[in-house]
Amino acid sequence: MSQKDLAYASDLDRSYIASVENGQRNISIVNIEKISLALGVDLKDFFNTISFENITENKN
Repeated sequence: MSQKDLAYASDLDRSYIASVENGQRNISIVNIEKISLALGVDLKDFFNTISFENITENKN
């Protein structure tokens, strides 16, 4: 999915999506929910702890 498509589906600006993706902006839980719904992912699955464990393991 392109940034433009995600922005449209989540009712957010494309530049906002880009700045979040690039780590240049903090994102609110409200906007995280908008993005997760646009991606068809439950918010609880979006924050699945196993996924976070994989991220931290890859950084070490």
